[in-house]
Amino acid sequence: MNSRMRPFQRSLPMQLMLARESVMQRFRPHLNAHGLTEQQWRIVRALNEVEAMDIAALARVCCLHTASLSRTLPNLEAAGLISRRANKQDQRRVIVSLSAKGRKLFETVAPQSEAIYARLAQEIGPARLERIYGLLDEVIGILETPRAAVKSAAARSRMPVRRGKAR
Repeated sequence: MNSRMRPFQRSLPMQLMLARESVMQRFRPHLNAHGLTEQQWRIVRALNEVEAMDIAALARVCCLHTASLSRTLPNLEAAGLISRRANKQDQRRVIVSLSAKGRKLFETVAPQSEAIYARLAQEIGPARLERIYGLLDEVIGILETPRAAVKSAAARSRMPVRRGKAR
């Protein structure tokens, strides 16, 4: 059996990880200067755009595993950046919101983040950056469609969607 594969550095997951790492190298010093991890900043950014969000939705929006999110939230709460409360309709669900201190931190960090984005756009080129965003949106849309269709069908039939690797 001949199982020739493309070179490791040309695998799509590796290329995406390398691109992400190249971008994040620009943001990490800025986040670290404010005592934030990448995951914490994603949470603060996501919560800044809404009044409140339940943990499951927050995990999806921030691309974090719920266990990782559950380990991160206590630190943000201890720092006074977020608050957590039980959902009135379903006490098992936890709702998270950004505190006033968290919103102030966002307002402090956001301008420099935008300056980093501006430098990235200058280095990459505004038109090329827009093409990258467009291509990534297309890839995500194409690859998410089957999952979304399965979830939608499961919701219609009221059957649970199985998680994990496809067989």
